[in-house]
Amino acid sequence: MASNKNTKKQEELSEADIERLELLQKANEKVGRQLSINTEEGTLHEIDELKQVIGKEFENPEEKYNIYYRGIRKLLMDYLPKGAEFKEVRDIIYDEKNIFLNLGKRKSDNNGIRKSDGRMTYQPVMNEILDIIIKWVAESQNPFDIYREFYELNERHGYGHEEYDKTTLSVAKAMKKLGKKE
Repeated sequence: MASNKNTKKQEELSEADIERLELLQKANEKVGRQLSINTEEGTLHEIDELKQVIGKEFENPEEKYNIYYRGIRKLLMDYLPKGAEFKEVRDIIYDEKNIFLNLGKRKSDNNGIRKSDGRMTYQPVMNEILDIIIKWVAESQNPFDIYREFYELNERHGYGHEEYDKTTLSVAKAMKKLGKKE
């Protein structure tokens, strides 16, 4: 008796209903994967198309380590002036760099604690600042220029700047003025 009812319902489906059911079944099939043939090896490989499309967006911890420690940090340490007499200048430059890497978070917002870690920022953010540093090393190596670059980078992204006491603020203002404009 029950099978007679199911048969009746199936008979009552119109062509449009059947077409919709087929579309729903197709929509339920796996998407984003495809088999490919490696002609050199003669093997089949499943390719995750989604990963290929956005593969560069995934964070790679090893790459991030290299960008930060072997790129950003090393270049700044190698090319910024060394010695105790330039510590304030370096600290001001590092503050601007860290505001950008921390997407606008400043130490002055939380009594000297940023509550964020620039080494863990997004890879495209790291790459953006690394490109600026590489260009600075190649073209200028003037510490005031890199300060101005970081300052303007934070301005473009709508981030603020550290709030300093009067002495440090006057040094920061002088560094910005001494950085050459193109």
